[in-house]
Amino acid sequence: MYYNDKTTIFLDGKWLKANDASTDLYSQTLHYGAGVFEGIRSYETEDGAMVFKAKEHYERLQYSAEKMHINLPYSVEELVALTYELLEKNDLQNSYIRPLVYLGQNMSLQPTEEVHVLLCAWKWDRYLGDEQLKLMTSSFQRPNPKSCFVDAKVTGHYTNSILATTEAKKEGFDEALLLDMNGFVAEGPGANFFYEKGDKLYTAPLGNILAGITRQTIFELANELGIDVVEKYFKPEDVYEADGAFFTGTAAEVAGIKSLDGKKFNQKWEDTFGALLSAAYLNRVQKKEYKNFELV
Repeated sequence: MYYNDKTTIFLDGKWLKANDASTDLYSQTLHYGAGVFEGIRSYETEDGAMVFKAKEHYERLQYSAEKMHINLPYSVEELVALTYELLEKNDLQNSYIRPLVYLGQNMSLQPTEEVHVLLCAWKWDRYLGDEQLKLMTSSFQRPNPKSCFVDAKVTGHYTNSILATTEAKKEGFDEALLLDMNGFVAEGPGANFFYEKGDKLYTAPLGNILAGITRQTIFELANELGIDVVEKYFKPEDVYEADGAFFTGTAAEVAGIKSLDGKKFNQKWEDTFGALLSAAYLNRVQKKEYKNFELV
């Protein structure tokens, strides 16, 4: 579903067909999860394909690489330019873009100088779909910030997300909500979390979560729309009485949530700040801003 015999990728300075690419079976990333990546979306706009917040994504990729002692051999500007070339070669407008920085063969637990850079893209619908989600509080916690750099987008970190999502689906839920080591709500397996109560939005502060770029965009949109966003620590019990809630992430965009642990929220999704911000977000990424966009 991610590529076919016509798909072109960028790998280590060369353009080649995805079917012709290969990798080292002794890669440190494959064996130990020591790699970094990004998830980016492009959108069809009146001005052609636009990669949303490409600079911010590649700055985060650089940050993640630095934290993992990986020497990324391309600048942010070079990566942005290569991404637009990738879209052109694959004739893509609305797409999901995956940069992956992975390492060469190394069975020791030390950094290696052999670094590989992959850029690929494919058409991908919203990761969590369009239906409101039923969540469960996961039995798994987010990693302790003293155990790793939780704000870096590291390949190995996502084993935690796989475990949480798999548990939730086995229990009959759509997705999980993970807590931090102190029992406060952190985020979803691959998305940041917001809930609405009264006239405010609440979300976990940085420190135990990934600093999501979509999360930051929601802060910007909320400010423009006059919606207060409060960063604070809170427990699942605080969310049970919420008026509404949603996940944010590049792959998921803004995904409405119906309930947590079987407890439904007080308002219909279409009446919540989340629905308003979802519409505003889609206008922003498509560069429509507020053209043809009603706020009521």
